[in-house]
Amino acid sequence: MSSTRPTIRSILAPTAAKAVGVVATGAVAAALSLTATAGAATGGAHARPAAASSFSFRLKPSSSAISACLPKAGGHVTITPGKLNDTMTVNLHGMPPNAGFDLFVIQQPTAPFGVSWYQSDIQANDNGFGSATVKGIFDDETFSVSPGGTTTFAPTHQYHLGVWFNDPNVPFNLGCEPGATQAIVTPFNGEQHAGIQVVNTAQFPVDAGPLSHVHR
Repeated sequence: MSSTRPTIRSILAPTAAKAVGVVATGAVAAALSLTATAGAATGGAHARPAAASSFSFRLKPSSSAISACLPKAGGHVTITPGKLNDTMTVNLHGMPPNAGFDLFVIQQPTAPFGVSWYQSDIQANDNGFGSATVKGIFDDETFSVSPGGTTTFAPTHQYHLGVWFNDPNVPFNLGCEPGATQAIVTPFNGEQHAGIQVVNTAQFPVDAGPLSHVHR
């Protein structure tokens, strides 16, 4: 047998070495994959934060007069925190058919309301139901500040919600303003010519409104 003829071992040896290398590489990759998975599961340095839970609460009639003229008035709110902002869905029920409303994020649930931020319009349908979904900061970090200009105030948190009649004549004609000889006008819409507040979050403490319970 010629000494120059390759043996079976010499042919198979490099192939076997490559196979061992592939297996080793695969084992390393699998180990890295398992490490990454374990890190994510245990909150490791590179783990993506889990999404915060949604927070839901009710909107209550703003006064006994509202409860009397609109006995089924109320609402339901769900806030879902996101990575960059929050999603807030507001549902109203028991409202006058086809009436318009204005949603505000407010410092205090009842008069004088404090710092207030116009958030969205809500339109009731034929059955008195209305809904709006908005994105923004609606959590324990919600605040306004005015370092100067036409007015100045320090960072002020707004943790409550309030909803106002868009048309001042609607609650007046429904008898929601007992003793009033004309419709009460408030500044809570885009034209600063709104009606009275219909629902709010006064079941929560003034300094611990529902938005303070939402965390991102």
